[in-house]
Amino acid sequence: MNSFDGIWVPLVTPFHHGKIDLNAAQELANYLIQAGVNGLVIAGTTGEGCSLDKYEQQLLLMAVREVVGNNYPLVVGLGGSSTCELLDKVKRFKPDTLCGFLISAPAYVRPAQEGIRLHFNAIASATELPIILYNIPARTGINISVTVIAELAKNPQFVAIKECGNQMRDLLAFKKLSVLSGNDESLFDDLRLGAAGAISAAAHIRPDLFVLLHTLVSSGHIKQAHQLFEQLLPLIKLLFSEPNPAPVKAALAMQGFIDDSLRLPMTSMSASAKAALSKALDKVMGITAGHSQPDFLKRTYKYPQTQPIAANAAT
Repeated sequence: MNSFDGIWVPLVTPFHHGKIDLNAAQELANYLIQAGVNGLVIAGTTGEGCSLDKYEQQLLLMAVREVVGNNYPLVVGLGGSSTCELLDKVKRFKPDTLCGFLISAPAYVRPAQEGIRLHFNAIASATELPIILYNIPARTGINISVTVIAELAKNPQFVAIKECGNQMRDLLAFKKLSVLSGNDESLFDDLRLGAAGAISAAAHIRPDLFVLLHTLVSSGHIKQAHQLFEQLLPLIKLLFSEPNPAPVKAALAMQGFIDDSLRLPMTSMSASAKAALSKALDKVMGITAGHSQPDFLKRTYKYPQTQPIAANAAT
């Protein structure tokens, strides 16, 4: 049984001349694993899943699976307005290639809450795999109510929820699902309230520090965690200053991981914003956690050292 907690990263999909750069995807996945992230989401929102066809989704999943091994948890992100289409999508994936799905509410059509409940139950009936609910009203136009979430949670196939709305406290009080933060700017507050972890696009950058943040909060070292988060927050804000995943891809391109390339209608980060991002990136890449820079950072370019944070309490 996979544990749906800790820091998960919704992997960007690297492109080179319009095609998926599988080598870059594998290198990035390996980097994130070395940093200690608990799992990866393939073809989610940050992975531009809507612009990938079904063959590309499978190709990307298998490429990442090849490098992470058979036991590392991979989840595939799915969404759409048609229940029938989503049933077809989940049936395409072999259960032995992934550990579950991250599925958002139907976008654009704005169904009633009963329609949302029936939609998710129909999907669950089409697969034996666990499902992480994805509540992101800003993108879908509809909120999954706590009442509906409570009903869905009666089925153990619904194992967690990525919450990007305004009902974190209510979901944590509910205590029936693993609640994962989906708002990186409120990550510290969400973890302090009791979130089990996060699915964090910003954690592409210095993933070790996001893992450390989770460890510090979980172990009760709130002061050190807050100090670390305050150092991360300026970069986090810049990573969402323009539509995701453009800033994240820009930051990864600055590190030499990927080309700064997106598929339309998504476009690259503006030049002026990249200048600010580069400065913030330098600062975050120079953060030490009470020790020298971890080995996995050595493949990136050299960064200036800043004052170390008091993070040794996590050990």
